[in-house]
Amino acid sequence: TVGSSCCEMSASSAVTILCENSNDVFLDAAKLLLTYADNILRFPNEEKYRSIRIGNPTFSTKLLPIKGAVECLFEMGFEEAETHLVFPKSASVEQLKLIRESIATERDQRLGGGQSVQPAVQTTTAAPQPGHSASSQAVPAAPPQPSSLESSMSFFVTLQSNFQHVMLYESPDLQQEARRVIPQQQLLSSAEHNLKKAKDAEPDCKLGIEDFLVLELLRWFKQAFFSWVNCLPCSRCGGSTQNQGSLSPTTDDLRWGAQRVENHFCQSCQLSTRFPRYNNPEKLLQTRRGRCGEWANCFTLCCRALGLEARYVWDSTDHVWTEVYSVCQRRWLHCDSCENVCDKPLLYEAGWGKKLSYVLAFSKDQVVDVTWRYSCKHPEVLARRTRVQEAWLMHTINGLNASKRQQPLSPDRRRELTERLLVELVQFISPKKPTQGELGGESGSLAWRLARGETGAAPEGFVFTPTDQEKADRLLHVRYSSVRDEYCRLSNNCEVIQTWDRCLWTKESVFRKVEHDWEMVYLARTEGSAEGRISWKFDLRPAGLKVKSVSITAASQTFESGRVCWRLQAGATTTEFSGDGNRRSFQDAAGSSELIVTAELGGGDGDASWQHSQLFRQSLKQTEDHSFEVQIYLDD
Repeated sequence: TVGSSCCEMSASSAVTILCENSNDVFLDAAKLLLTYADNILRFPNEEKYRSIRIGNPTFSTKLLPIKGAVECLFEMGFEEAETHLVFPKSASVEQLKLIRESIATERDQRLGGGQSVQPAVQTTTAAPQPGHSASSQAVPAAPPQPSSLESSMSFFVTLQSNFQHVMLYESPDLQQEARRVIPQQQLLSSAEHNLKKAKDAEPDCKLGIEDFLVLELLRWFKQAFFSWVNCLPCSRCGGSTQNQGSLSPTTDDLRWGAQRVENHFCQSCQLSTRFPRYNNPEKLLQTRRGRCGEWANCFTLCCRALGLEARYVWDSTDHVWTEVYSVCQRRWLHCDSCENVCDKPLLYEAGWGKKLSYVLAFSKDQVVDVTWRYSCKHPEVLARRTRVQEAWLMHTINGLNASKRQQPLSPDRRRELTERLLVELVQFISPKKPTQGELGGESGSLAWRLARGETGAAPEGFVFTPTDQEKADRLLHVRYSSVRDEYCRLSNNCEVIQTWDRCLWTKESVFRKVEHDWEMVYLARTEGSAEGRISWKFDLRPAGLKVKSVSITAASQTFESGRVCWRLQAGATTTEFSGDGNRRSFQDAAGSSELIVTAELGGGDGDASWQHSQLFRQSLKQTEDHSFEVQIYLDD
């Protein structure tokens, strides 16, 4: 037909999809879409014409169910707000005109060329109001909807918005910007080194370089690139602030997707510091800060920039993260950049106590309901999924995948996606349980557990041995700060070693927990484990030296029936000591050439027992304090 040929020439994928509807359905939807566009073009300064209420009956019944209609709005430049679709002032009017003219041209062709393409402006309202028919034509019945129409409409807009947003990660220019800030060679070198160690530990290891590259990218992103923001310091005095609501976004804020701007108010200066919640990953490469939304947004882009197949995961209980596909393991890996954790899908339900309901993964190729990967309590989750009907959700997801993303794919790629989905569905059937020593992780091979640091003793435990500087000064002096998550070797020109587990001799069922709500950080044992244990080793024999004297400062805290036991092993002598934060000297260690400091965690009550024994608990604001210190004076 003439209409289909116009659609084929359209530069808009959304208009192409809209054209697939029947003639009557297309004309009804086109009339509304042109009304929205024409009102903005005719009255560019009228705010009422720049927003569409999601619950508007005309919008929700005559546009939302129509294939391609909402996609056209997004391509025009509309963005999702809490209860409305909004055309921001920063949006391109030229893009709006382009989509509008594509729709109008197709409409005129279907009407036999009898109508003008010039805007037919409606001057009274932004959209037809309840009680006013937008068309005499009947719209085909939509798939079954839940009792709350507005709830399902809002859910659909969330799907559409996320599905549209992830296409930003596919921009070659944006990926190039990300590669400029990622230390690619450094990460790859570390990944290759760790892969070799894993293969040495398990010769039949089936892991690949990409698996280790993911772990290195997570570590770098958390430790060196991005920072968490609760409240920004005062821009005048540098003091603490409190979040006191919202401020109006500027044109530049809106340009970068910051519909919301937080007001971080300083009581001392009476000054407001603005914190725009940017949603554009290009901007986040510059600001490098935010909360989980900004973290997952920017990290997913970094994954795609390194050629990793990644998707953005949205959780309706207010969290987001990333999944990366492992070609060697033939499955999707859960990756949370905020926590620097990989392949621990039960972290949120078992570790954080989240009451999950909807967890959806978005990529350039498809959207997938992955809720069941993140829960071991499927019946409870299913009982909470009341926001939309299951049949409606499945129909909507299938429709998005089939019409919007997978249609242009090759048959081989579509077959590959189908096979992957089948593997996922089989995994979802049998819910997993949190494993001993892992916080919701899947046990996996020895090599994979070694890579993630989840075995009892590493095959090559770290050992402190005196450097030339320390031999000359007769002193080995080390501190650890849990807030900065770094060791400082003061006796070796203040050398800094990042990450709590990089200097451990052994580790078993322990992880570092950051409580962003309470602004506290500490080490604790992983949920599901009866005990946790870590140790540090100091070996003076390579330097031909012995201990003259040693002092240790260790801070631990217990709650309920939790317990922490500290021990110093010096040769054949083992001494228990208190982790009360006070310095303790050990006379019996004199003359020894090897020291091992061990902390064992156990006890506690109820579901939160793992939190009842903690090491190095500190406020995130105590950036200058240290919570563990070993000072060894050396002798011949």
